[in-house]
Amino acid sequence: MLNLHAPTPGRWLDQVTPRLDLLLIDHAHCEKKAAGVAMNLLFAYVEHADLTRAMTEIVQEELDHFHQVRAILDRRGIRFYKLPPSQYGPKLHELVSKDEPRRAVDRLLVAGLIEARSCERFGLLRDFLADRELADFYGSLFESEARHHSTYVRLAKEFLPEADVRSRLAELAAAEAAIITAGEDQPRMHS
Repeated sequence: MLNLHAPTPGRWLDQVTPRLDLLLIDHAHCEKKAAGVAMNLLFAYVEHADLTRAMTEIVQEELDHFHQVRAILDRRGIRFYKLPPSQYGPKLHELVSKDEPRRAVDRLLVAGLIEARSCERFGLLRDFLADRELADFYGSLFESEARHHSTYVRLAKEFLPEADVRSRLAELAAAEAAIITAGEDQPRMHS
């Protein structure tokens, strides 16, 4: 289960379908950011052996996904460049507690919710894109995003009791739903 409190609004596919070039560029940036988040968690909580093992695997997988997206961009002759990020990630990160161990839990759960939203959107792209190469590519990423989501939620339970983690996940998921429902003007992986 992805723990999302709202589905992606229909307007999102309407935004991204005519701008697949922009979506791919943003997706590449999202993959490197996801690797960075996992690396930061690895450094911040190095004393947690299960977490460090899992973060190492996620870093490697996210960087592999980054290279896969870059290869698609290169094959299609789409120039990779810096984009202003969507407000989705920063708005979620504003919700992270400053005090440990709640901070660790929030960081893990926010990362998990971002992975859950990516998973949901990869499923939408797999099912709705006429471009079969991209539809198949997004279908191939679906399971890893779901696995990353559950890994982050599981690891949060190393810091606080399960009931506390579940309660906080529900709070953060409600906030994530409000952010995604409000949306943005630019088509992004998380707009």
